[in-house]
Amino acid sequence: MSRSAHPAGPRHADVLPEGHYSAPPADLNTLDAKVWAQTVTRNADGVLTVGGVDVVSLAEQHGTPAYILDEADFRGRARAWRTAFGKDADVFYAGKAFLSRAVVRWLHEEGLNLDVCSGGELATALSAGMPADRIAFHGNNKSTEEIRRAVESGVGRIVLDSFQEIVRVAHIAQSLGRRQRVQIRVTVGVEAHTHEFIATAHEDQKFGIPLAGGQAAEAVRRALQLDGLELIGIHSHIGSQIFDMSGFEVAAHRVVGLLKVIRDEHGVELPEIDLGGGLGIAYTSDDDPREPHEIAKALTEIVTRECEAARLRTPRISVEPGRAIVGPTAFTLYEVGTVKPLDGLRTYVSVDGGMSDNIRTALYDAEYSVALVSRASDAEPMLARVVGKHCESGDIVVKDAFLPSDLAPGDLVAVPATGAYCRSMASNYNHVLRPPVVVVREGESRVVVRRETEEDLLRLDVG
Repeated sequence: MSRSAHPAGPRHADVLPEGHYSAPPADLNTLDAKVWAQTVTRNADGVLTVGGVDVVSLAEQHGTPAYILDEADFRGRARAWRTAFGKDADVFYAGKAFLSRAVVRWLHEEGLNLDVCSGGELATALSAGMPADRIAFHGNNKSTEEIRRAVESGVGRIVLDSFQEIVRVAHIAQSLGRRQRVQIRVTVGVEAHTHEFIATAHEDQKFGIPLAGGQAAEAVRRALQLDGLELIGIHSHIGSQIFDMSGFEVAAHRVVGLLKVIRDEHGVELPEIDLGGGLGIAYTSDDDPREPHEIAKALTEIVTRECEAARLRTPRISVEPGRAIVGPTAFTLYEVGTVKPLDGLRTYVSVDGGMSDNIRTALYDAEYSVALVSRASDAEPMLARVVGKHCESGDIVVKDAFLPSDLAPGDLVAVPATGAYCRSMASNYNHVLRPPVVVVREGESRVVVRRETEEDLLRLDVG
């Protein structure tokens, strides 16, 4: 790796600009286990290793940028969720976080179900052998073609998101001679403590049918009257990257209230309740996520208590962790291209990726950690902003972090906790090629989603 000298940027002892960042750690070579995959460590030379493979070798073999995913960590987290909820509940991995055929196979082998929200996600799931009856199909505007394929495939449930969709799914199911199992997604008026773009249970947004004004109750009436539908439960999802369980408590109270209304009006006790996903992960050392067994215990107690108060049988609970499983299992590996100190401000570190492989910082003001991973360093920490190569001033990967002041072009840096919503939201902005997903396990690496090529890019351009 290059070690060319460059003017030093501001260190932590200097006057720094206002912003959200923690004080520099005492040792920049120490990894915070909270934000890294379980097998990540440093070898004697300070080089980061994952799954028994060092990142210098990974960069040489697979290039950069690249998403590096720890298979053992993914499987371990999936297994922890499955174990925490036990045989009397269902765990649906949210495929939107990250989906590939390899992931589908792991989920199948670890006993999890799968939640999809597009025809492409459904096609990926089916092509990799996920049994259709273990698939749930979400989405606020499913096309007729998507619904038809879902019903024909025999998906275990379709989550209905509007009055039009109730009729649409019923008609398609009847035309195919099927009776489709469905849930109704309701918005319960809960303001989750998260970014407004990923809070999904307040009433002024596109998802679900509001409880307010009796709309959800009317949706239930219509669904129960249609021969093509078998209504099995109510679905609620209050948002994403949530640490506070109080929102789930309010949501469960309101959903159980709807179940009571259904029982009293129709004499039917629906057998299932889906509380969605949205549990947060650690992106920085400030984040403090709960363990799956804590979440399972809390949600089960909340639903049981509310049902006992309403004199209802406790329904089967479903949850939909996506980020909570895949998010911590991967990091993005970059090579440093330029290092640009701005006197009295910070040092801009440009890497060979950016908003095309991680849009979350620009989209949600998301915060990430970053570390020098190709060597150890005893240099003083400097306040840095890690930015990408795109023609956009908002092309920021990590807003404010401390990196060694001897960082130089050619060094490798890694951003942890990028397993969720990075590859799945990646783009070809500036015609940049999307990175590969490289899986590591027991000293070996393999590509499960290959790097795009210029041929891939040009193949779609038929003008």
